[in-house]
Amino acid sequence: MRITELRKRVGRTDLYVKDLYIESGKVHGLVGPNGCGKTTLLKVIMGLIEPDAGTIDYEGLKPTDITMMSQRPYLMHTSVYDNLVYPLRIRGAAIDEKKMDELLERTGLLPQKQQYAGSLSSGERQKLSFLRAIVFHPKMILMDETLSNLDTESEKLFREMIQEQHRADGSTWLIVSHQWDEMNALFDEVHHMEKGRIVK
Repeated sequence: MRITELRKRVGRTDLYVKDLYIESGKVHGLVGPNGCGKTTLLKVIMGLIEPDAGTIDYEGLKPTDITMMSQRPYLMHTSVYDNLVYPLRIRGAAIDEKKMDELLERTGLLPQKQQYAGSLSSGERQKLSFLRAIVFHPKMILMDETLSNLDTESEKLFREMIQEQHRADGSTWLIVSHQWDEMNALFDEVHHMEKGRIVK
């Protein structure tokens, strides 16, 4: 994916990306101080907001190939299970019940399988958001501080799951994180942002 001359102003955020190449099949880190434009950039890539100018060459990626996990995940007003399998249902993909249970069990959510998703704790919401994003094996995953509300053990588990998914399907990841020490080992490339600009 190549982003060229991209501009977007949102409130005090003045995003300008002159030229950024996000090489496919790699895990990319996007780091920088609060308010520098990281979330805005992800939302533009995802198509949630329109850029004011510039181009994004998706290199063949379709909107259904990309998913985004936000720091405050949106969950549908239904069960944990229905949230998990929703991406598969809308794509007409087969649902492997055993695999769904394995994912829920691995993340400690199996006892809440039929529970109303809105009643989950913030950490449990993040776990479900993560599983829902990877369950259909998207080609590109955008993560915006998704692991910030997890305990240390859960953070480690999800870092392992990111590595497993990446090795299994060669997916491209663009991860915003302030947890530099913990996440740095995951990154093949790191892009630094300051004041709405990619600085290196």
